[in-house]
Amino acid sequence: MSAAGKTKPWDFLQAFKGEFFTGEWPTVPEMFSISAKRYPENRCFTVYEPDEKMMTYEQTHENVIRFSNALVKKGIKKGDRVALTGKNSPEWALSYLAILYAGAVVVPLDYQLKPEEMDYLMGFAEVKILIVDEEKYDLLDTEGTLGLIGKYSLSPKHADYVYDHLDKTYKKRTMPETDDLAAIMFTSGTTGNPKGVMLTHKNLVSDCYLSQGNMTLYPTDVFYALLPIHHSYTMLAVFIESISVGAELVFGKKIVVKQILKELKMAKVTMFLGVPVLFNKLLKGLMNGIREKGIVVYGLIRFLMMISGLIKKVFKVNPGKKMFYSILAKISLENIRICICGGGPLPASTFKMYNELGIDFVQGYGLTETSPIVTLNPTYAYKEASVGKVIEQTQMKIIDADERGIGEIVIKGPMVMQGYYHNEEATKEIFTEDGWLKTGDVGYLDDDMYLMLTGRKKSLIVTEGGKNVFPEEIEDEFQLYDEIEQILVLGYVKDAKNKTEGIRALVYPADAYKDGLLKDHSEEETLRAMQSRMEEIIAEVNKRLMPYKRIERVRVIPEAMEMTSTKKIKRYKVAQLYQE
Repeated sequence: MSAAGKTKPWDFLQAFKGEFFTGEWPTVPEMFSISAKRYPENRCFTVYEPDEKMMTYEQTHENVIRFSNALVKKGIKKGDRVALTGKNSPEWALSYLAILYAGAVVVPLDYQLKPEEMDYLMGFAEVKILIVDEEKYDLLDTEGTLGLIGKYSLSPKHADYVYDHLDKTYKKRTMPETDDLAAIMFTSGTTGNPKGVMLTHKNLVSDCYLSQGNMTLYPTDVFYALLPIHHSYTMLAVFIESISVGAELVFGKKIVVKQILKELKMAKVTMFLGVPVLFNKLLKGLMNGIREKGIVVYGLIRFLMMISGLIKKVFKVNPGKKMFYSILAKISLENIRICICGGGPLPASTFKMYNELGIDFVQGYGLTETSPIVTLNPTYAYKEASVGKVIEQTQMKIIDADERGIGEIVIKGPMVMQGYYHNEEATKEIFTEDGWLKTGDVGYLDDDMYLMLTGRKKSLIVTEGGKNVFPEEIEDEFQLYDEIEQILVLGYVKDAKNKTEGIRALVYPADAYKDGLLKDHSEEETLRAMQSRMEEIIAEVNKRLMPYKRIERVRVIPEAMEMTSTKKIKRYKVAQLYQE
């Protein structure tokens, strides 16, 4: 891709049109077949734990077709739904592709859901076959009430292990077309009235390639699948993006810093996608290590970082990678080409410091209903305060804007979902009458079509004087305090008659901070000390905030707040638990 936009990353597809695909975009199977044709000897799927295993694109393509043969032989036909749930693994990715090669629809399920929740969602989606990890193999559909015609395991510990069912005899099937349904993505934790996002092959493939208009990918890249792969963010931005260019995909199985650093170094990862909490932890560890060398060394490094960042920003040259190679090597980031942060806004200071260290660090934005990517910061023209520039062929505008230009973000584009599965009412609610998808997120666009995100419409707090406050904006101010593991900003009823709210915060202290206090204090003294310190931090942050955004009440809570698989606090569930 050129910055001037004369050529597009997807232009190469024209050479394969007619032979490999006929639609506007290839389907996911057609896209993978093209990559296998272009890069047969490239490493495709790799895992290091418990043992190192690797497959090339040619080997993976062959195994995908063979397992799809088994699915067709079992009775799967075009449009049937197949559920897939388990930890990140080559088996998961192979099964995903095989389901689509069989003409079926994949239903990825959150592995953290309870068995009864999974059974409910599978029944709702009318699933025919289940492919599941070893821990839940014997817990799902135990009574056979779902009417499944088959069940396979992602683990070699079971007889129905997917790699033991590679059928060499090709079975006739009807392949999907670009506008056919590819996946039903259930939003996390849905029960009772589930919302299954319907995404077509066109949704996924167009989003995959159009995103590359803001970021160049190479067949030599190594992606790291660390976050749960069933989630739309990892599924598209890591899994599908990697196979679209013939890159290697390494599967991480544990979100444990020591394990992550080991695998980043062993695999020589170049594309590292994560969430704010992970990148903040890595940066804190690095900067704390530099501080321990003394104030003079720390001051010198920070000065050099500032110079490096200035050169990169002004002259589009990146000296930081060479300047800070040994420092980056300490946290296994010396091979990283690009870090992408999604799943929530990141402090501009964190964004800036990674770029100063020589890493192309960018943010993106999207939601499951948009496949998910709709904005991405170009590495050559990033803005620290932005979650990205709107990608090609995507329309975005702000509706119901306030005096600051902040309002709800609405979207049109080829990546926008077809609707919610068997839920016409919810589908109707999320689209405007003229076909724009209402995201429920609030923000504003600058003149260059970069998006600034401020919060969720549903979490809006209306304070005295009718001021609108988005708690996410306040929470971002606390991301770099070591004493705080989690913080949730909420409203409370201050004046029921005038319908105004005050602002409160729930804080769960970091375990290391709490354990340090307990060494020299009783439990009661520790609780008082934590409450006092949290109030000090709140007061410090309040000084930086506009008066109407200041936190008035703070409560230290004894247990960690429940989170989604992408490390977001389950805001409404926690709010109900700690009502005022």
